[in-house]
Amino acid sequence: MARRLVGYAAALGAVGLVSAFIGLVLARVHVANISMLYLLAVFASAILFGSGPAVLASVAAFLTFDWFFVEPYYTFTVADPEEWIALVFFLATALVTGQLAAALRRWTDEARQREREAAVLYDVVRVLNGPDLERALQAVVERLRRELGLAAVLVRLRVGDYFSAQAQAGEAAAVARARSLPTTGGQMLPLAGARDGAPRRWVRVVTPRPPGEVARGSDVVRVVPVQVPAGRAGEILLVREPNDRPFSAADDRLLRATAAQVAAAAERARLQREATEAEVLRRTDKLKSALINAVSHDVRTPLASIMTAAGSLKQDDVSWTPEERREFAEDIEHETRRLNRIFGNLLDLSRMEGGSLRPEKGWYDVGALVDDVVGRLRPVTARHRVLVDVPEDLPPAHLDATEVDQVLSNLIENAAKYTPPGTEIAVRARRDGPNLRVEVADRGPGIPPSALPHLFEPFYRGSTSSKGLGLGLTIARGLVEAHGGRLWAENRPDGGARFVLELPIGADAQPRMAEAS
Repeated sequence: MARRLVGYAAALGAVGLVSAFIGLVLARVHVANISMLYLLAVFASAILFGSGPAVLASVAAFLTFDWFFVEPYYTFTVADPEEWIALVFFLATALVTGQLAAALRRWTDEARQREREAAVLYDVVRVLNGPDLERALQAVVERLRRELGLAAVLVRLRVGDYFSAQAQAGEAAAVARARSLPTTGGQMLPLAGARDGAPRRWVRVVTPRPPGEVARGSDVVRVVPVQVPAGRAGEILLVREPNDRPFSAADDRLLRATAAQVAAAAERARLQREATEAEVLRRTDKLKSALINAVSHDVRTPLASIMTAAGSLKQDDVSWTPEERREFAEDIEHETRRLNRIFGNLLDLSRMEGGSLRPEKGWYDVGALVDDVVGRLRPVTARHRVLVDVPEDLPPAHLDATEVDQVLSNLIENAAKYTPPGTEIAVRARRDGPNLRVEVADRGPGIPPSALPHLFEPFYRGSTSSKGLGLGLTIARGLVEAHGGRLWAENRPDGGARFVLELPIGADAQPRMAEAS
């Protein structure tokens, strides 16, 4: 109301200024159609204050010009009929031009308002498309508070049992009063995913004042619901001071659009959670099936061999020679070790997946470690030519010797298993900047290109004839990653395969995920 009164007063003032100027001009020279100067006052009133002041300026200009500058002076009567026609045309022209100028002002204001809404909504959509919903909501409430000049803005979301999120910005007292407001303004909130018959929470009904707003202390809280397809999932609470300007229709339109974008982000987050859970279940089922298939085959075989050898030794009606008894005992020992290795691999895999695998690091001579592994595996590599290339000046490395020993043993055993007898197996170690680089290379048939992407996956075996659970390389990579290094495989250009192990030499190395080669 105060703004309107100022507009009308300014319109009358503009007419008075133009009248004074016309009086000064006519006192010195006669100018025809000088009444057109009043259009300046009408234009200014229309552009600055709108249609009402423009109409008032038009009528006031018509009456003022008639009173002061049309004979007989100081009366509203007109001696010359032609002057009546000129005055009527002037009034009509002033009214039309005033309304056109006021309409232009409205269109300009609407265009600016639309531009503002588009800019705000663009920012809202951009931040809500981010991966972190909590951070996105925080950016949204800060932008709304800054854009609308509010005391505080609060967003509360809850979508079934999937997730809940909250963000706030503004003065602490205003935020606290908004947080104490009952959810959804006193109405029961059916959350998405709630089952029929499930316990529900009722809260006190608060009568809004004015419509859409809830008076609370010295603040006024506007509640904008956030609706998802399954129901109401939350609300946006906007706190303003009573003396601040009320929410306009443009503000309401902006808030509704923002609530729709927040609802879409919440629905996307819910769908992402469902998709992630479905993918986890699918992978778990796949892993379980692979584990059952692998264990049912690889555990049965050694158990059958142990039972057969032990049953043969128990037969009293057969006289076994000492050599035969020793063969049975060796078979039992061999198969028992095989079972121990299988269950050890499964235990290591569970430790890695549970995040409980922690290397016990110390400073070790890499050359001595490689010599120990190669020496222990001589029975395995007896039919191959093993080449060891470790520089004498290679510095010691900070690692867990037992785990790195296990990794090197697995790589050398694989090389001996999948390469023809008589071929070369090379073990090389060198320093590569801050890292220790160890290679186990062979001259075998190499790795099929289709198998390379899956080589380190659990229970993956390159062929159906391969023995073992297919966990050796998976565990080797997990042990290397626990050291902050990486392990990858590649085919050599001149034939054969190569497994490359990189470990940080320094004690301050941090674990990192392995990179695809």
